[in-house]
Amino acid sequence: MKQFLADFSLAELAAIFSPEYRAKQIFEWFYRQYGTNFDTLTTVSKALRSELSDRFETEALTIAAKQTSVDGSEKYLFRLADNHTIETVLLLMREGETNDDGEPIRQAQYTVCVSTQVGCKMGCAFCMTAKNGFVRNLTAGEIVSQVLAIKRDHNMLPEKGLNIVYMGMGEPLDNLASVAKATQIFATEAGLSISPRRQTISTSGISPKIDELGEMNLGVLLAISLHAVDNATRERLIPLNKAFNIESVIAATRRFPIDMRKRVMFEYLMIDGVNDDPRSAKTLVRLLGNIRAKVNLIAFNPHEGSSFARPDRAKMEAFQRYLLDHGIVCTIRQSRGIEIDAACGQLRERHTASEIVSHETISRESIKQRSMMLRMSARSFSFVLPRIWCSNS
Repeated sequence: MKQFLADFSLAELAAIFSPEYRAKQIFEWFYRQYGTNFDTLTTVSKALRSELSDRFETEALTIAAKQTSVDGSEKYLFRLADNHTIETVLLLMREGETNDDGEPIRQAQYTVCVSTQVGCKMGCAFCMTAKNGFVRNLTAGEIVSQVLAIKRDHNMLPEKGLNIVYMGMGEPLDNLASVAKATQIFATEAGLSISPRRQTISTSGISPKIDELGEMNLGVLLAISLHAVDNATRERLIPLNKAFNIESVIAATRRFPIDMRKRVMFEYLMIDGVNDDPRSAKTLVRLLGNIRAKVNLIAFNPHEGSSFARPDRAKMEAFQRYLLDHGIVCTIRQSRGIEIDAACGQLRERHTASEIVSHETISRESIKQRSMMLRMSARSFSFVLPRIWCSNS
């Protein structure tokens, strides 16, 4: 059976192919020339091209569908070799600019939000991904291929920098071996060359795995999906809290090694009447004492079947002000993709019963029409935004 080329690090390829520079030629062709057909790898012999073709597949996933939201984010549904599907999002963080002559004066900035599992075991009450249960872990190559496929799809320059957040489908630390390997493949200079400092791994709070990640000393950033300040509320939202309570998660976070110029991100999904009160803000300040923390407040993104509601904006701003006044960096994350019901898990759930129309673009003028279609048609679909950057975490 053929293996996926993306599953191999440069060092692993070097152990297979001799001399060592052959591995680098293959690696650079794959990641910097976006190679998919070994016949185009003309820097090696025909015999080696034939061997590579016999041993490796170059595409671990394919684009099943894509939508573009009015906010500029793009939601991808990728189909894996075993026909399962995962979601990935390309976020336009800052638009590029040109001068009067059309020459670029500022490059666009992007973040890619990747999935790490097909489904999820965590069972978070606010997340639709968990409703379909857990299927399997992704391999390192399947994680890497999400970014590679998006760069190919957009014809991005190989050297174009991106930020990566492991905040899509699945719990990254429940698949730590593959995630850790993916961070290293991403960072390889002969490949995509995405620094570990531009990679953020999120977790719902598996305390021993936070320690294990820290011991790996990968140089990545850490994000904690906190979402509540007392154990009773957090257990209601995140059942994992019964095994690893808030105190253990905070203690593991304090032990995590991080560049002093950086901060640990705490994701806080605000739900009306659940965790958006002043008392929660005060408790959060106490919990995060002596941690270089940044808190991202995210308004709950409503989705079909959920009993939770989006909080009042004024409450969120009051919550933010309290944290800022007490020395904690705090932002309110802009929700993206609301006009296409972009709550975590909807795309995959709807896709199992619907035929996807590939590469559909939602324009500003068609939003109302699309919303009506979503309500009326059993064959409609919507794209899902991953946990924190785009929707509910």
